[in-house]
Amino acid sequence: MAKVAKIPIIDIAADGEEAQLQVAKELVEAAVEHGFIYIKNTGRDIHTEAVEGAFNLSKKLFNAPLEEKQACSIQKNNRGWSAMHYETLDPKNQRVGDFKEAFNFGEFKDGKPQQPIPPTIEPDLDQIRAFSDLCYDMCLKINTLLGIGLEINPPSFFTTAHLRENGASGTILRLLHYPPLTSISTAESSDVRAGAHSDYGSITMLFRLKGQAGLEILTQDNKTWAPVPVCPPGTENDPSPPILVNIGDLLSYWTNGLLRSTVHRVVFPPAGTSAIEGETGTEPRYSIAYFCHPVGTSPLTAVPSERVKAFRPKDASSSLEGNPHTERKVLTADEHLFSR
Repeated sequence: MAKVAKIPIIDIAADGEEAQLQVAKELVEAAVEHGFIYIKNTGRDIHTEAVEGAFNLSKKLFNAPLEEKQACSIQKNNRGWSAMHYETLDPKNQRVGDFKEAFNFGEFKDGKPQQPIPPTIEPDLDQIRAFSDLCYDMCLKINTLLGIGLEINPPSFFTTAHLRENGASGTILRLLHYPPLTSISTAESSDVRAGAHSDYGSITMLFRLKGQAGLEILTQDNKTWAPVPVCPPGTENDPSPPILVNIGDLLSYWTNGLLRSTVHRVVFPPAGTSAIEGETGTEPRYSIAYFCHPVGTSPLTAVPSERVKAFRPKDASSSLEGNPHTERKVLTADEHLFSR
């Protein structure tokens, strides 16, 4: 049986400058060592009712008539509905495309989505926008804490690059639905629901439902996959599972590889067994990901942090070409995204 991933759990509800500094340091160390972090006690920022409501809307959307979803098929701007097998995240190792469907919401403008929306969920747009806003605010908070933890002056360095008032970004709120293996006649147990990949942006926030297995991360030996519990030890009785936060490729690149962008995937759990007590793959799996990106025109200039400047990746062949610490060329956030 695979060993469960060891990911730090950080209580984000810090009051006072000293407590905030401690949280910031813990976030940075987790981002450096693991690339994944659980954050808990987020109720003042993202309350349980908001998360539950978002999952209810997700189920409502994916149960909408097929023709409604097809009319909102995903476009080049990465917004809209993607059908089963549309995406193949790990083409070198996948027999077929991912066993999932998804719906991507881009940024709202003047409270309205800038994309086609299935009629089934049109009455719920205010709720979707409100949940997206909560995620956005939390990402600003995390970016600020990372700035504090890296002793950046000013600590708002990352946060400023993400402010909506400064322009559009590639930020996406993604609803995901993964059918169980038993409901797909064409699936094999060796197939994956989402192929191995790392995320493109700065940070990702992932919301999951209790009891639904599947997520795994690639450990630092680059060979072993470790299941990621929805509720790690000590959080089983929390009102909702802790939010899983991971560093994306852009923020790893921006920090010269200091902050780790970890490869992960979603699998079909083996029938009749579970690496994590209380989690199974017998039911449909739903998750919600908030992919946070800086404003597209933001230049990824050298981070004013002595720790970032002093860091040198162990792997000299790592994909840091064009990094502001290694050559003069400075990419914008959009240029980095399009290159990926």
